[in-house]
This record gives sequence, structure tokens and C-alpha cells, in this order.
Amino acid sequence: MMDVVQIQKILPHRYPFLLVDRVTECQEGKSIEAYKNVSISEPVFEGHFPGHPIYPGVMIIEGMAQAGGILAFESMDEEGKSGTEDKVVYFMSIDKCKFRNPVRPGDRLVYKLSVIKQKGPIWVLDGKAYVDDKLVAEAELKAMIVDK
Repeated sequence: MMDVVQIQKILPHRYPFLLVDRVTECQEGKSIEAYKNVSISEPVFEGHFPGHPIYPGVMIIEGMAQAGGILAFESMDEEGKSGTEDKVVYFMSIDKCKFRNPVRPGDRLVYKLSVIKQKGPIWVLDGKAYVDDKLVAEAELKAMIVDK
């Protein structure tokens, strides 16, 4: 388990763009499960859409990517972990992306990612997002850990 304070030690993102509230499970080099509580007070709902708030798909994918970044950093050896403040995860591609159901304020958005392939600084992840065990989005993400 990892709370938001620990997450902020790994990811450079901050409000309003830190999109992972908690990590509930992390198997280094294999998988991660994390979540975000979607709140009506988030700035994105001012314009998406007034009177009919829907959490944007790009934000779902970004949250998924952030969870993937945590997995990549947590999977580094101890020597690599000591320098994480000087590194950042760049996403290279998002493939096979599909949105299955809308996400609304009050939903708990659960991200589940597993490693398809990892070679050196390159990671390929299978990402899925759920609300109440119902698949809302999926994508294959490719990322690289680079120096800032």
C-alpha cells in the first residue's frame, strides 16, 4: 500500500494533475493496482460537461499512465531508486485504446496494469480501468524512463 504522500515522492505530478490517490497493490516488475476517487470539485468538470459531468477519457489514460510510472520506478533496483528524483517517465505510445463506459463524479476509478514487456528503460504495459468491477477503459501503453 502506498498513500498520496508516498506517491508524491515518486511522481512529479501535483494538483490538479496528480491522478492517483492510492496504490493498493504493487508487484515489482509485474503489476500494479491503484485508484483515484473522482470528485465533482475537480476543475475539469467546469467544462466537461456543465450539467452532465463526465470524466474525460484522456484523464483516465493519464491516470493509468501515472500508475504505470509508479510501477516502473518501484521496479528499479535499489541503486536506480536512489536517483528517481532525477528521472521522469515519458510515454511513447498509447495503442488499442478503448473507452467502454463513462466515468462520473463519485466513482472510484481503479487502475490495473500489468507488464507485457520490459527491456532496459522501455516498458510496455497492459492497462485497464474499472468502476465497480466494470471495465471503463483499456489501452496498451509504452513508456521510457529518462533523465530530467
